[in-house]
Amino acid sequence: MAVGFSSVPPINPNLNTTNRYGVPLYGVGLNILMPKLKHRFAVRVTNFGGVVRPIAFTQQVVTVGRPQIQFQNTPLHSYNNISYIAQKPEWQSIEITLRDDITNQVSSLVSTQVQYQMNHFTQDAAASGHDYKFAMNIDTLDGSMNAINTLESWYLEGCYLEQVQYDSLDYSSSEATMITLTVRYDNATQGGERGVQIVPNGVTAT
Repeated sequence: MAVGFSSVPPINPNLNTTNRYGVPLYGVGLNILMPKLKHRFAVRVTNFGGVVRPIAFTQQVVTVGRPQIQFQNTPLHSYNNISYIAQKPEWQSIEITLRDDITNQVSSLVSTQVQYQMNHFTQDAAASGHDYKFAMNIDTLDGSMNAINTLESWYLEGCYLEQVQYDSLDYSSSEATMITLTVRYDNATQGGERGVQIVPNGVTAT
């Protein structure tokens, strides 16, 4: 005998079970927060390849790494123990993958940037880092088309190309060709870092 709809308990609109998701802390269920999504980002460079703000670079970015920092340490030996203090930090290189577009805009930008660092025809090298270094912004976006809705922003200074890899060609493949850049930089700062202590919501800075 089929069960009629009358036997199904009514839905209680006031019943909320999603507050039980996540990890309980201090006797309260903490809801899962919306994560930043990997595909919502933009990369902007300044003075790359002799162009103040090359739009083609931003248009053709496929992947980009985010800054990574490493602190070496100095051990401090005492009677029965060892403690450690941080040495100078070192920013690690990041990789950027670009589509090599049919107009050669990106390829030309990269080629010009390389020549600023070292002209392989004339064998002339730049006199100083000021002659070839560029700046870069890596922005994590919220998915809207409004440019001001930036969730996170990294600003990289003193950038130059440490390595350039041009993708191989293959008769058996129809994939897009890529240019992979390894970028070395002097310093990286996050938005809101300028003299302001960044604290979580609801926590008072001391």
